[in-house]
Amino acid sequence: MFNYLNSVFGDFAEIRSITITVLAVVVIAALALHHGRNKVKFDTKTVVYGGVCIAISFLLSYIRFYRWPQGGSITPGSMLPLFIYAYFFGPVAGITAGAAYGILQLIQDPYILHWAQVLLDYPLPFAAIGLAGFFPKNLRLGIFVGGFGRFFFHFLSGWIFFGSYAPPGMNPAIYSLAVNGPLIGTEVAICIAITMVPQFYNAIQSLRKNIVRT
Repeated sequence: MFNYLNSVFGDFAEIRSITITVLAVVVIAALALHHGRNKVKFDTKTVVYGGVCIAISFLLSYIRFYRWPQGGSITPGSMLPLFIYAYFFGPVAGITAGAAYGILQLIQDPYILHWAQVLLDYPLPFAAIGLAGFFPKNLRLGIFVGGFGRFFFHFLSGWIFFGSYAPPGMNPAIYSLAVNGPLIGTEVAICIAITMVPQFYNAIQSLRKNIVRT
């Protein structure tokens, strides 16, 4: 039991100091903007919630229930805060927050083969999570579409840049589909399952109404 808990939470020890610094700056800046919201002329509410959701998603991404052999892991819905943020504030804010989150992941754990691979594996797939913002009346559909958007970019990266890892005779596109499909699909399924808990869903709707009202 202890070994399993260590495998789930042990990756927190791998978070680099520069990443902790960036996260701290994001959260502190968000809180500072919230405190001084009457003194600034732009929408601090969007910035505040964006910073908090990015931080929560990043921390959840380091709680890993299962590590995929080809890379990646199963988390307790680490994309969900970003999906909810896009659902609250729309696609532009959601795409921006997702891209920022992807850059944060790049800073923390870079794997660089080519500049195009960096785009396909970091800012673009996480920015695609913000597509959920196009569905303000259907959170679960937004999660599905945003999740598919993330899968699409990881699929392209796997097909173009990691096809050499495919078993002999396997098409690189099929290999990328077999690797990224179950991983992203499981993560999306977890996010949708969480929203199906009535208490959680009702809390999200209540928070959304408060945000719109204020």
